[in-house]
Amino acid sequence: MKRAPAAAPSATARTAMARPVIAIVGRPNVGKSALFNRLVGRRQALVRDVPGVTRDRLYGLVAFDRWQATVIDTGGFDPSAEEPLIDAVRRQVLAALDEADLVLFVVDGREGVTALDREIVDVLRKSGRPVLLVANKVDGVAQEQQLGDFYELGFGDLLPVSAEHGRGVAEMLEAARQKAPQVAETAGGRPARGAGARRIPVAIVGRPNVGKSSLINTLMGTERVLVHVEPGTTRDAVDTPFTYRGRDYVLIDTAGIRRKGRVTEPLEKLSIVMALRSLERCRVAVVLIDATEGVTSQDAHIAGYANEAGRATVIAVNKWDRVPRGVVRRAEVVEQFRDRLPFLDYAPVCFTSATTGEGLPELFDLVDQVAAEAARRVPAGGVREELLRAVERRPISLGGVPLTIQSAAQVGVAPPIFVVKVNRPADIHFSYERYLVSSLRRAFGFTGSPIKLIFRRAAGRRPRRAQR
Repeated sequence: MKRAPAAAPSATARTAMARPVIAIVGRPNVGKSALFNRLVGRRQALVRDVPGVTRDRLYGLVAFDRWQATVIDTGGFDPSAEEPLIDAVRRQVLAALDEADLVLFVVDGREGVTALDREIVDVLRKSGRPVLLVANKVDGVAQEQQLGDFYELGFGDLLPVSAEHGRGVAEMLEAARQKAPQVAETAGGRPARGAGARRIPVAIVGRPNVGKSSLINTLMGTERVLVHVEPGTTRDAVDTPFTYRGRDYVLIDTAGIRRKGRVTEPLEKLSIVMALRSLERCRVAVVLIDATEGVTSQDAHIAGYANEAGRATVIAVNKWDRVPRGVVRRAEVVEQFRDRLPFLDYAPVCFTSATTGEGLPELFDLVDQVAAEAARRVPAGGVREELLRAVERRPISLGGVPLTIQSAAQVGVAPPIFVVKVNRPADIHFSYERYLVSSLRRAFGFTGSPIKLIFRRAAGRRPRRAQR
């Protein structure tokens, strides 16, 4: 069974992909996320043996014997609970049902039918979607013989699986393929492909409650991800395809990253790991900072993560609408950033409000700009000439020997990476390296992107053979 990750389809992308959409639905702690991870072939959703871990909708791609489907993981469904956060999770589940062509209704094969299972059945029947009943946590034939009560739910055949061990998953996928709508194919005989490969992945990172999820919901014009006053509402890294002014992006909402000393719960630790991993798969990182609080030490840590990951970066000062007019000027805020985040002096700054939508066009202008700059290539001759001019302006002696540059060339993009062959690479101080990076940036731009220099020893001349 071949599997690959994917992200949530927009209305246009879903038509282009021509894949059926399958929603995984069930009460809390029945193993929905474990099944989702099994289907997509990677640990995309957090899994813990406690209820209520998943809250947002997560999307992935499952591929089975030349058949593909988009699968949606959802939070634990409780149709009648009245707590605000659980009600928000319920809205996310209902949104997934509205998108779905087929529902995998997951129950716990060890616990039997519960009253909450029966409540969910009523909702599924009203949705009108076709349903496959999946009994999870069934590890052997002996357990299968104790599943008779589930037939009273009225969904016909029961599919016993073990998401943890993979038992019965292939049979479940075959049943899903038979029940889901047929996939339209291109002339080449393969499912039509969407625009996913052309989308720019943009990770929204920051401390808890700086407005990451609110920003995404404002852009989408709908409650795509949960927003709640309780810190830590977002736990998974939630991918959302998004088209803005004719350009395609994937917005990655992440958990708020707190200082390590304040993180004690294992679930929060996993959420932060997922947030940091999102930096590895994005092209642009938007570091969101709360305008009402200014730059904190944790903001500096998070910005450092983006810098170390080598990602093009934009600093977005959110909640700017809450700062009284005339109290502080934008130029003063930018100056504060340059003072507190000197390692990120290459990152442009914009001012936004997730509540009013202020500054969002400017934010995406900068996202486009830094993504393009990070992918630029400079001719090898131009790089060497600029570095030679920099050394001429500020000569340096390495152990009594002047620095000489034999060659320099760009070997990578996103981030831009340059290999520079010099006479004494091990003796170059980091402050001089920073000076050379600044010289390249003044000459060639690379706005918003870190520049990496790799120094290697220049090839020496071969000794001449003695003449006889």
